[in-house]
Amino acid sequence: MNHIRRLPYQARCLGALAIAMLGLVVSAPAAFAMRVPGSAGSSSPFPAGSSPSFTHTVVGSGVSGWQVALIVTVVAVLAATIAVVVDRARAAHRTGVVPAT
Repeated sequence: MNHIRRLPYQARCLGALAIAMLGLVVSAPAAFAMRVPGSAGSSSPFPAGSSPSFTHTVVGSGVSGWQVALIVTVVAVLAATIAVVVDRARAAHRTGVVPAT
């Protein structure tokens, strides 16, 4: 088999691995984030002279359940449509298969 024909497949695999590694590298600083103590002698993680403040967020709006279901349905139908179109396009470009005798 001609090894040159396998190069695009290998390039796609290496590209996917490179993008996955880039995503891991970009998200790593956030994963290892931590609070640094405010002063050298203090055991409290808060700056000297301040106390922790707790914020209670009240969400009054958002996406309703039916809107989420509608978005998921539209995306699923769109993905299925794209898959069918791509499959038919690939089938149209295939060469004829010679039956085995």
